[in-house]
Amino acid sequence: MKSLLPLLLSLFAASCTSTTADNQKPNIIYILADDLGYGDLSCLNENSKIKTPQLDKFAAEGMYFTDAHSNSSVCTPTRYGVLTGRYAWRSRLKKSVLGGASNHLINPNRTSVADILKSQGYETAMIGKWHLGWDFQFKKGAASNGIGFNASKQDIDYTKKIINGPDSIGFDYYYGHCGSLDMAPYVYVENGNVTSAPNRITENKTYKGFWRKGPTGADFEHEQVLPNFIQRTCKYIEEKAKNDKPFFIYLPLPAPHTPILPTSKFKGKSGTNEYGDFVQQVDAHVGEIIAQLKASGIDDNTMIVFTSDNGCSPRAGFEELAAVGHNPNHIYRGHKADIYEGGHRVPFIVRWPAKVKAGTVSDATTCLTDLSATVADITGAEVSDNTAEDSVSILPALFQAKEQVRKDIIHHSIEGAFAIREGKWKLIMTPGSGGWSAPKTKSAYKQKLPAIQLYDLVNDPAESKNVYKENKDVVKSLYTKLKSQVELGRSTPGAPQSNEGKTTFEPKGFDRIKEELGL
Repeated sequence: MKSLLPLLLSLFAASCTSTTADNQKPNIIYILADDLGYGDLSCLNENSKIKTPQLDKFAAEGMYFTDAHSNSSVCTPTRYGVLTGRYAWRSRLKKSVLGGASNHLINPNRTSVADILKSQGYETAMIGKWHLGWDFQFKKGAASNGIGFNASKQDIDYTKKIINGPDSIGFDYYYGHCGSLDMAPYVYVENGNVTSAPNRITENKTYKGFWRKGPTGADFEHEQVLPNFIQRTCKYIEEKAKNDKPFFIYLPLPAPHTPILPTSKFKGKSGTNEYGDFVQQVDAHVGEIIAQLKASGIDDNTMIVFTSDNGCSPRAGFEELAAVGHNPNHIYRGHKADIYEGGHRVPFIVRWPAKVKAGTVSDATTCLTDLSATVADITGAEVSDNTAEDSVSILPALFQAKEQVRKDIIHHSIEGAFAIREGKWKLIMTPGSGGWSAPKTKSAYKQKLPAIQLYDLVNDPAESKNVYKENKDVVKSLYTKLKSQVELGRSTPGAPQSNEGKTTFEPKGFDRIKEELGL
């Protein structure tokens, strides 16, 4: 028996080590702002006229990235990428966004970031703006009528349970609304159940307070949606901090997207306009979440990510902001919806006191699809070949700020235009913005602009000089890489996968350039 003692002690120690390691898995909170520009945060833009003290402190206590990108320049496809680790154009959604009553986009059989974390013992929650579609049920004889923007004309049965919501892709708990806060129906759904059926139709609102006409739940007030989500998040943190299990909260905010509705506490406080006031409200709410973590005693080993789904929207009132010297998208060209940097370069801050050194800056290129690979890396989870095909772990960059993690990244616009970036070079596969800013696509073709654009982002971060003619070898290399990654169904090592439907990435008029380059 005595000879077995060292073995027994060894097994006991291994058991204790395993338990300790398990307990050390960090809580993870992923805050996704909506339409917040890179230049809106004063920690990222010293010329910002909007003061963001809580996020500035957040960055000072963690790491901020200067070269982070959403995988799309609009809402729905970015959210798809965050949760699946896959470019959304590989799904059925080749352009644009879903509506407030659209059916689900993420296949329940696809492994999500929530699934990965659940496999590692996490409790998972989604609180906020979903905008990835879920399946409302309709009264007998009624139908969903397409993409789901005309919810006011639909005959939804609000007494029936929602199908294929966040719970179908790994979330233990969810509470939120389906589309953007300007898309009807305006109802909260909690774990598949509408919390209060519509009792009125809210009329259209325009400009900054914009929302579409539609049925509105008895408990739904547009101005209080953002504070409601924050309060519920803080309550969730308080409750889960009492347990031993780690938790993951996906918190997609409905702000500062339209309707731009700062509460009375923040109105007129930014010195800019209502948009600036709303940004300051978002900033304050982030401070509330961190305060709750500290009060609950779990701040040290909680990793919080703060980012945005795309660049700032023109709805913010660019002329008004320019009049006071503020540019929401900083030095970058374009804005939300565009293939230019202003469409997809976003703020990205990570705060994890136990692991990430305070006050650090990383120039590593990263994409919002990278969450899946990162949490798998953190927790030791294994992912299959048909999971997170476009996700790269940023953990090396978090621990060593100068570490590069991505060789390349693919961008996508609201019109479905592609771009690929590698190092300083960015190849755009459209003659214009691919979105809402000038030159729009039709105008670009009328102006007979080249079908492609190549920019040196180190020497020309504003994308002002198209240099594709002088760098044909670069164009050829980037095009070949883009074509390969589209056709392989993945951009990371692994077995080839399938895209859903046809994916077109070559612009009209590209055949002449292909001949010129010998492609």
